[in-house]
Amino acid sequence: MFARRIRLVGALVGAALVVSVPVALAGDGVEEPLYTAPDVGTGEMVNETPGAWFVQLRGSADAFRSEAKDAGIAFSERFVYDKIWNGLSINVSGEGRSRLSRLSSVAAVYPVITFSAPETTSVSPDLATAINMTGADKAQSELGFTGAGVRVAIMDTGVDYDHADLGGSGTDNPANFPNSRVVAGYDFVGDDFNAADPAKLATAPDADPDDCQGHGTHVAGIVGANGATKGVAPGVTFGAYRVFGCEGSTTADIMLAAMERALEDDMDVLNMSIGSAFMTWPQYPTAVGSDALVDAGMVVVASIGNSGANGVYSAGAPGVGNKAIGVASFDNSHVSALTFRTSGNRQVPYLQLSTTTEAPTSGTTPEVAWVGRGCTSLGDTPASNPSGKVALLIRGDCTFQEKYQGAVNAGAVAVVIYNNVTGLFAGGGVTDRGVPGVGISKADGEAVRAEMAAGPVTLTWTADRTNAANPTGGRASSFTSYGMTAELKLKPNIGAPGGLIRAPYPLEKGAYAILSGTSMSSPHVAGGVALLLQARPSTAPGDVKTLFQNSADPVNFGTSPSLLEVVHRQGAGMVDIDDSILSTASVSPSEISLGEGTGGATTLTITNSGSSAVTYTLGHQAAVSTGRATNAPGFFLGNAGVAFSAPSVAVPAGGSATVGVTITKPLSQGQQYGGFIRLSGDNGKVLRVPYAGFSGDYQAIQVLTPTSFGFPWLAKSSGRSFTKQSEGAVFTTKDGDVPYFLLHFEHQARRLELTVLDAATGEPFTGKGALQRQPTFSTEDFLRRNSTSTGFFAWTWDGTLKRNTPGGEIANPVPEGSYKVKVTVLKALGDPSNSAHTETWTSPAFTIDRP
Repeated sequence: MFARRIRLVGALVGAALVVSVPVALAGDGVEEPLYTAPDVGTGEMVNETPGAWFVQLRGSADAFRSEAKDAGIAFSERFVYDKIWNGLSINVSGEGRSRLSRLSSVAAVYPVITFSAPETTSVSPDLATAINMTGADKAQSELGFTGAGVRVAIMDTGVDYDHADLGGSGTDNPANFPNSRVVAGYDFVGDDFNAADPAKLATAPDADPDDCQGHGTHVAGIVGANGATKGVAPGVTFGAYRVFGCEGSTTADIMLAAMERALEDDMDVLNMSIGSAFMTWPQYPTAVGSDALVDAGMVVVASIGNSGANGVYSAGAPGVGNKAIGVASFDNSHVSALTFRTSGNRQVPYLQLSTTTEAPTSGTTPEVAWVGRGCTSLGDTPASNPSGKVALLIRGDCTFQEKYQGAVNAGAVAVVIYNNVTGLFAGGGVTDRGVPGVGISKADGEAVRAEMAAGPVTLTWTADRTNAANPTGGRASSFTSYGMTAELKLKPNIGAPGGLIRAPYPLEKGAYAILSGTSMSSPHVAGGVALLLQARPSTAPGDVKTLFQNSADPVNFGTSPSLLEVVHRQGAGMVDIDDSILSTASVSPSEISLGEGTGGATTLTITNSGSSAVTYTLGHQAAVSTGRATNAPGFFLGNAGVAFSAPSVAVPAGGSATVGVTITKPLSQGQQYGGFIRLSGDNGKVLRVPYAGFSGDYQAIQVLTPTSFGFPWLAKSSGRSFTKQSEGAVFTTKDGDVPYFLLHFEHQARRLELTVLDAATGEPFTGKGALQRQPTFSTEDFLRRNSTSTGFFAWTWDGTLKRNTPGGEIANPVPEGSYKVKVTVLKALGDPSNSAHTETWTSPAFTIDRP
């Protein structure tokens, strides 16, 4: 699940963002944000309407098939489910989709969401540096656990079972499956399948789950490689469930089928490093399926998503399942960097300025010229002429683009920018001019300048790499998705390293590669679960999350040394595997979801399984909050208040105790806020419980927003494009000439209804006497939001309404005439009887005129 990175530390400008100052109040008393994320909308209309649908059934699939046939709804079946979810997935036209919800056999309809496999990123250090961040190294070397005896399912692009690190022989041979490590699996799609290509939608399932894409092998390697690299739990065995072809995308219904197969194969842990972004409803089929797997005895771990650049409420199913462990991504502590050497023989690691020409790996440059800031917009002139030389600049005060462009315009043959704060960096937002551009650390930049003071300096490019400290190591990755769920439940639950991870890759693709994403963080946790289950085999699946959350370590926000990262972005913090294994105490609940309003009170139960009594001192630390726009949120200092029924609590050996906690919302309204309850034991151990909530009126969030395109629309369709229609538009309801209704969802919604009105009276159209009809032609529950500020979903009406007849309910054409359609949206957690919790829009009048 890879998405492009943006940074909170000045990705688009040369100056670092240091968020260590108090929040300022504007003149009207409105709280000003620490930082506002950019809106990543393209500025173009984006149709996000899916083409396939999950149909949740009240009864049997046969009953649905019969009723759909009688109603004249043409569809083709994709998958049928009866183990962890009752329903099927189908392909159906827009008109047919609108009529599905009228069937008595249908409980709900959900979109089958398509999502892409990630691609590799630039460079990264060994997996070992990430493993050290989670305590997996200690669990292996000091505690002696490997995950032996635990079966871990990898639902992904397959697994290269030929790879020696995963039990293979090191040569390409189908006879390597199954092997001692990859013991089960199935390919649900075949090599050619690609859900994003209409010409490649056909699946070719078989029993060989080999990986021709790479992502699944990488994920499996993080969980349990044992060879040239060592994963988190090198003793596990795998089930490989392939749901991607060799390239492109897959769909949520294929994923649900693989979940059922993992249950049949008796897997102990399921890792899903894929998911459906913006589907933050735990009622979505893959989320419901995850919960069913936990109930059946399997621990489910899923990436929370890589849509952080798209704002809050961007997490996805199945990671939002109530019983699934949804995992956020934190950057690796180190980054593997290519190096050059100065003429004084100093080795200098560098990172490429994104999109610029790659630096060579051999050859010596001309002399280095010191340019300075390079901000021509601020009146800067070069300290020395870089024409025909390497331009050396310092980061800060203007964009990387301005620095790079100015140096190239002046004739530089390469551009080197050094940091103005500690650490290495890779700048972005640069348009390539055919000249290499790189970023180096402040210490190295100052060292180069010191050499230059003694005489001319040249640089020799090399292919040598070194592990350099990552300045964002241990912080939330810029791409990691935000919660909460649409029901204001805390997600993600926990985090792990996911930015810049090097692990096994298919042999034919080089054997090792580098990926970034919550895809990479999820297997760190899944491997940690395997270690925990080996160490504590009697642990129930539902208790694993508690142990991990209690022992996790919260991470800081941005570059601040004192502020804590947003709770609905990091969950409980960095997983601490060895502490979870060794812990003799737990706190329940292990997370607190406060919902909307004024906060809330809860009782914490502390259980002590140790041999000595422990007294815990209660404390609290607020985390940064988010507010304002969904797609481009602002970040604010957290100021929730917490009170305890007692300042400390004594827990006897082998016993338990309780303490009351009351959390009051921040003063500011309309924010997602959070923090951590801290229980500091007199035995030196600290337990934590994260909390999150929404301050104020959640239903005040507008769902149907106009965007720059003035949605909602009444529209005509020609394939995948739409033309806005005004009052008096005419539709024949033949050959696709039907009215479409285009809506932009700025936030998730609980329910959508589309109702036909008589244009003359404005009342619901029901007909008369024996021709009386039901005016609502389409309903949909648990709707996701659009991914960008310019996205939309489309609904259509085929000109029929359901009518009761002696033989049953049928879809009957309405008379020719003038109609309107009223859209009614019930907001998330809304009360249907409260008009303030709904939004409505009524289309322009249009005419049905059949030929």
